[in-house]
Parts: sequence; C-alpha cells; structure tokens
Amino acid sequence: MPMKVGWVPVAVIAAVVPCVAGAIWSQQRAAGDEATQSQMMAKDADPGWEVATVKPTDPNDTTTHINIQGRHVMIEGEPVEAMLRFAYSVQGSGQIVDAPEWMKKEHWDVSGVPDIAGKPNLPQFQSMMRKLLEQRFGLKLHHEQREMPVFALTVVKGGPKLEKSPNQDLGPSNNGGSGPNGLEDHRYRNAAMKDLALMLMIYTNRQIVDQTGLQGRYDFELRWTKDETAATAADAPPGLFTAIQEQLGLKLEPVKAPADVLVVDKVERPGAN
Repeated sequence: MPMKVGWVPVAVIAAVVPCVAGAIWSQQRAAGDEATQSQMMAKDADPGWEVATVKPTDPNDTTTHINIQGRHVMIEGEPVEAMLRFAYSVQGSGQIVDAPEWMKKEHWDVSGVPDIAGKPNLPQFQSMMRKLLEQRFGLKLHHEQREMPVFALTVVKGGPKLEKSPNQDLGPSNNGGSGPNGLEDHRYRNAAMKDLALMLMIYTNRQIVDQTGLQGRYDFELRWTKDETAATAADAPPGLFTAIQEQLGLKLEPVKAPADVLVVDKVERPGAN
C-alpha cells in the first residue's frame, strides 16, 4: 500500500523511548510477558507505512529523538544522516560517504504508523526507516567494504559470563536507560551478540565488529558509568570498557578491520505533496 503523505504537526509524546540517534531502543517488555508480546508485530512481517507525515523541524524546537510508542512512530529534530545511521546500524559519519552537507545540517520531523498490525521490533523498525528514506527522500546507496579503525568485540580469557536464553525463538528485548550521575543500566533478554554490538556502538566513537564467535541468544545485564571520573564514587559501576570485561566476560579492542561503508548515490529533500 503506498504511503499517504501529509504535512501536519507531530504530536508531542511525553513518554520517550530513546534510540540509536541519541540513546537506546527499548521494546518495553520482558520475555514471557504474553500480554505485551501479543501486541508485537509478527516477527516475519515486513512492514511499510500506512500513513507517514514529513516536515522540516521548527528551528525553535530543540527536541531530538527517534521514538516508537505502540504503533506510533515518531522522529523529531533529526537530520537525514541520523535516520540513515539508525536504519542501517551505522555508528558514525565516517561510514557514510558522498553525503551532501544538508543531510547533516537540516532537521526533520516524521510521524506515522506501519501498514501491519502490532508494534514493530527493532529490525522491523529499521526496515520501515529504510523504506521511508527511499520513498520520501529518494535515497539510493550502495555498500562497500573499506578498512578503518573499529572496535573488535571479543571474548576474554576464561570465557563469557552470559546466560543462554531459555527460548531462542523470541526476538531481542532490552529494558534500559539512564540514571543519576551518568549511570547506564541495561537488561537484555534473548539478545544476540549483534544486538549487543549495535547498542555499544551508540556509546563509542567507532564501529563495532563482532568477533566473539558466540552463537544464539543470551540474557544479561550491563551497568556502567558514562563519566569515567564519576565511576570512582562509592558503589558506582565502572566505565563501559571495564564493565564489559567484568560483567560480561567480553572486551572491546581497537583494531583496523574491513567495515561496511554506505556510499550515497542520490538523496533529495522531500516534496510537500
């Protein structure tokens, strides 16, 4: 079904689910919660947009987030580059090549709902974003492999400290968020290593390449303090790199490795129709 496009104000939602553009995606459910799971979209569904509105952000509005509440998808104050980074799990601008400057500087609001019943999971949400960029911004791109500085996610000597999820068929769930003094507390259920790498990319300045060799899905909690100086306070968890080793039995190592790069072949500002 084609997208219906309109130019109307985006509703302001108080309950924000932060995401890759600025924090972390959360499906707001615990594994085994059947009442909540029944609201999720079928995991093999490939949603598009039933309705989508796109408009330039009010220059006086400094709100920025990518948010999904129920079936309502909202993007506020984000440049196209940030949308592209979220849609393709890209960490930084270095992985986007030949993008015009306006993709980084001009901000947009998007509001809409999928054309399939239920709330999309993270991969489905990303697929919707890719379709939006193609249909509304005329985005055309191709992938290339280029060697660049990355972080390799590996297993420490002694092995991982991860609990195998009892139900490997469930999609990933992450309940997490920011606390006082820069505290981050994220509880994962049914998460694969690629899910962890995607989350960690938000908090590092490099792409993360999964070299753990770990298959399947795991349950774990990761707590860290974003400000390394605050991590010295009493009872404060350590910084991210230390927390990964101590709590998960994994580590991030700076290396040079082939990484996926997105080359922008075409992109344009959306029309008003």
